[in-house]
Amino acid sequence: MIPIKNEKEIELMRISSRITAETFELVWSLIKPGVSTENIDREIDRFIRSKGAKPAFKGLYGFPASACISVNEEVVHGIPSKKRILEEGDIVSVDIGVEYKGYYGDSAFTFPVGEVDEQKRKLMIRTLEALFKGIAMARAGNRVQDISHAIQSYAESFGYGVVRELVGHGIGKALHEEPQVPNFGQPNRGPKLKAGMTLAIEPMINMGVSGVYTLDDGWTVVTQDGLPSAHYEHTVLIQDGKPEILTYNNLAREVFNWPKNNQ
Repeated sequence: MIPIKNEKEIELMRISSRITAETFELVWSLIKPGVSTENIDREIDRFIRSKGAKPAFKGLYGFPASACISVNEEVVHGIPSKKRILEEGDIVSVDIGVEYKGYYGDSAFTFPVGEVDEQKRKLMIRTLEALFKGIAMARAGNRVQDISHAIQSYAESFGYGVVRELVGHGIGKALHEEPQVPNFGQPNRGPKLKAGMTLAIEPMINMGVSGVYTLDDGWTVVTQDGLPSAHYEHTVLIQDGKPEILTYNNLAREVFNWPKNNQ
């Protein structure tokens, strides 16, 4: 059963999602060489709690931190550590969830650390673009795999690998609700989208092969070939027309100057 949110629920999700978006503005100010991922996690936790909300990931399924912070070949679920120090040229994916009065917002963004090479920069921007290709299909009357197909076809057009083991999801009173939202699939398949559904759409795109595996810590998912991966995510409200991005912020323009004025 895919929940349909009423106006009161949507408004609470707008608040949790706005706090999530604001947290990313803080994160961008922290991303620099020499900073530990543990320090970033600590500041994320402090900021979310200062807004009267809770970090949604802390303790979820036993996860030990407030954010997932994944560097380079780490796809998702990286555990923050004082030993993991960001270096010039790294790319770092930060995934944040916020719970406010029982409702959730969820978002992710992959940042460059200082100057990165052109291959990494293209991977990040194209993964971000793939997210927005998927979001454009997230409207009432379409089906879930219309989103999936839009993401897959765009990412694979550049020769990238689309992760299959991990998917997006419904979100609302729980961080993870029905339906699953894969980043691959055939158009006009899957559950039909209806106004009032809320989805977390999150392409995870690898520079090389699509295969991944989990490290011995039981959490960190890495690429099979050791090449970098990028991950972007927004919480989206389905409407009859253009979807509403509940976790929207200006990071794409601040970090990448994307989209450019002529796009």
